[in-house]
Amino acid sequence: MTFRDPWLLLVLLPVIVAGIVVLRRGLRHRPGSRYPTLAVFGAPSSAARARALLPVARLIALGLLVVAFARPQIVEKEEEIRTEGIDIMLALDISGSMQAEDFKPKNRLVVAKNVVAEFLDLVTNDRIGLVVFAGQAFTQCPLTLDYEVLRSLLARVEIGMIEDGTAIGTALANCVNRLKSSEAKSKVVILLTDGENNAGKIDPATAAKVAEALSVRVYTIGVGKEGGAPIPVNHPVLGKVYARNSDGTLQLTKIDEETLKEIASITRGEYFRATDAEALAKIYAQILDLERTKFQVKQFERSEEHFRWAALPAVLLLLLELGLAHTRLRVLP
Repeated sequence: MTFRDPWLLLVLLPVIVAGIVVLRRGLRHRPGSRYPTLAVFGAPSSAARARALLPVARLIALGLLVVAFARPQIVEKEEEIRTEGIDIMLALDISGSMQAEDFKPKNRLVVAKNVVAEFLDLVTNDRIGLVVFAGQAFTQCPLTLDYEVLRSLLARVEIGMIEDGTAIGTALANCVNRLKSSEAKSKVVILLTDGENNAGKIDPATAAKVAEALSVRVYTIGVGKEGGAPIPVNHPVLGKVYARNSDGTLQLTKIDEETLKEIASITRGEYFRATDAEALAKIYAQILDLERTKFQVKQFERSEEHFRWAALPAVLLLLLELGLAHTRLRVLP
């Protein structure tokens, strides 16, 4: 129960005080008579006591009217929420270049896996799936609401599971294939890579056009410091060394930002650049917010007025007090 104008209830304070004063005085008062009679020396009659309560009844009626004017209400809130959630396919690059150590504490892939695991803490009613890719792409986890299973499968992801390379188009096509039968209002691919498309048989732009035709929005993320970073490799004799070009210079990672921007543009998504772990975590959270704001929860309020339950007894009490004061409990002149 709430009140539309609760400030009016302050008027009840003086009404309550007046009622207490009138009641205490009325019960102690011995009504007199204008005519000589011995009855006045006896105990007050029941009619006399009832007559003393008439002002109290009037004050109670006034209090009820104050409550009625404050407009007591029962407010019912209804929410129109999305029950189907968002269907999200995560595409994670696990090519050799993801071993670059410009992301702390270890390398790009370790950081990306940690960020994706934290991303799962932000979702509740959304189906999530995972595609990993290098020279080829495969589904590590189909769309699911079982985030613990997804976490377990994510933990098993490592570089070397697939032949090396960066098949961005193939990875995107795999994700779109997983979403094509989805009935969710929002179908999303979050594709993370640090390289250029150099493998697979599907061109990234072609895969993006298929995604757009199926109403799948693609958010692309390029990871890595500006200017690239050396790529560590395991040498059978020397151990960890850094990959070099044919001329002996260090081979640095290079992101094909133009392709990633094109994919995002075709599918009405966005392109993001992450240069450290903190930025990457913010990007995933931002993408989720962008999608959720497209289907915001709508709230409706419906109020039911209950002032009659106070106003009706007040009117009846006033009529009763007025009737008794002029009939049975009337004071004769």
